[in-house]
Amino acid sequence: MITFVVIRILLIFYLMNEFFTNHTENIYILIGVTIICVFLFIALNKVSKRIEKKAIEKGYSDFANLNLINKIIKIGIVLFYLFMVAYLLADQSEFNIIAINIKKTSYLTLVFIITSVGYTVSNTLFNRIIKRKDNPTTVKFLKYVAAFIIIVIGIAFAAMAFPSLKSIASTALGGAGIIAAIIGLASQEALANIIGGFFIIMFKPFQIYDTIKISNEMVGTVMDITLRHTIIKDYNNKMIVVPNAIINKEKIANYNLGDKKYCQYIELSISYDSDVDLAKKIIQEDCEKHPSNIDNRTKVDKLNNVPKVRVRVISLEDSHVAIRAWVWTSEFGLAFDMKCDLLESIKKRFDKEGIEIPFPYRTIITKNMNTIPVQNESIN
Repeated sequence: MITFVVIRILLIFYLMNEFFTNHTENIYILIGVTIICVFLFIALNKVSKRIEKKAIEKGYSDFANLNLINKIIKIGIVLFYLFMVAYLLADQSEFNIIAINIKKTSYLTLVFIITSVGYTVSNTLFNRIIKRKDNPTTVKFLKYVAAFIIIVIGIAFAAMAFPSLKSIASTALGGAGIIAAIIGLASQEALANIIGGFFIIMFKPFQIYDTIKISNEMVGTVMDITLRHTIIKDYNNKMIVVPNAIINKEKIANYNLGDKKYCQYIELSISYDSDVDLAKKIIQEDCEKHPSNIDNRTKVDKLNNVPKVRVRVISLEDSHVAIRAWVWTSEFGLAFDMKCDLLESIKKRFDKEGIEIPFPYRTIITKNMNTIPVQNESIN
């Protein structure tokens, strides 16, 4: 048993000695490559930490792109090292295949690095410009366009590493009519959204930070306009994503377009027994005293003693008299709070002055009916 183990050890040493003798030069090269790769790893980590430190000093906190580039470079170094090991220690008959794979992998890694760097630089430059702009609508949109172009170019250059894709593409073009129809149907919606985004940026029906209402249903603030969709934050703090093709077809009320002043209706109902003149006076006084109310009268209106807040009876309904006040605010965002305040204060004044706000009445009539005794008959 001991003899067998000794023989195996001697055989291993012999084979290793023969291997080292045949690959002495390659082993030294491999040791050098290993040292270089380790040095690159250490240098890359130090450079990344130094860049992060300087970025933090300048106020940056998002390092997602930097970390992505760091990982891609490390993967490239590992792949390069593995291919060098295979190339230096493999048989000569496999050199051509390994060399081709090394070139292809190095090319793809280089394309990924350049694309990532281009994407990061583009985003950084646009973000700096966005911080200086009061209204960054156009710049943000161009940021997404630039990122899209960089990614598409990167994918195109990466595809060039695979010559077989050309043959596949030419084969697929044999059924050009069917493929064109499929591509047309598949890309119709995406293309409509992209074109819709360009129309929004060109004609500017709304911009970022504008408050808009869509189809009399959804009200919110525009937070972002991308190639595909528009993001709106409603008053429940929810982000609503609306495709650009859809939003271009809808009726939009933009509260920031043109004159920002907003007229808020304050509508109340009083009973027919209440004093209409007193009710109008109370409504007018409370509306004029509210701090968000502004004077929207013209010089002619002031000369003619037109009241600051107009109050009118707008309809006589079956059970109440409807009264409306037209109250102006400097912007749409103040209108809702003002309306709530006025409804509360006017209700309290009505209670003190004895003005009734009608509510549904129900008259219940009961009748006393003589009960008639019923005899139960059994049927045999």
